[in-house]
Amino acid sequence: MPRKTHHVVPNSDRGGWDVKRGGASKASKHFDTKKDAEKYGREVSRNQRTEFLIHGKDGKIQRSDSHGNDPHPPKG
Repeated sequence: MPRKTHHVVPNSDRGGWDVKRGGASKASKHFDTKKDAEKYGREVSRNQRTEFLIHGKDGKIQRSDSHGNDPHPPKG
């Protein structure tokens, strides 16, 4: 079963940052700053219980937070 995700990604066409659902071609919302995109994206991810992935300007994943069914939860 594929995991459900939300991503903060750079927008190369408009500048700024987008919040996207995993697999979506269009952004859920666009932001001028990465900080604002992360704040909005984290809230959406918590509400929808998805994995939240934050990308850098190069497109590589910098950080991730699990707000749902973590396939590898910590023990204890």
